[in-house]
Amino acid sequence: MTEIAYALYLVIAIGITIWVARTLSRSGLVFLTQCFGQNETLARSTNHLLIVGFYLVNIGFITLALSLGDEPTTMTGAMRFLSGKVGLAVLVLGAMHFFNMGAIAQLGRRVNGWVGELQRPATHITPDMIPPA
Repeated sequence: MTEIAYALYLVIAIGITIWVARTLSRSGLVFLTQCFGQNETLARSTNHLLIVGFYLVNIGFITLALSLGDEPTTMTGAMRFLSGKVGLAVLVLGAMHFFNMGAIAQLGRRVNGWVGELQRPATHITPDMIPPA
């Protein structure tokens, strides 16, 4: 019973993680491209790095959470075990998503500022631009 519950937990939680990562990767590329001033190379690179980090943190959490709590001994216990572990993994996935979105939006504003500074022509102040005192 315990081994089956563990295996089901791993399959479900890692499956959800892969699905979420792929969905975020596909949909997030447009968002990142916009955040990074239409620089698609930077957006793709950042997207890939975010997905790798997403996998590392979430699969690490999923495997670590496997050791937490009591082992199920009955069918009811296995259902509770699965619902608790999968529910916790989904909550962590959601929290990571919102954290990443906030961090990316903030970073995107900063990068857009840098890009804007690089693209703006230098202005020179001439004496005729200074208002009289």
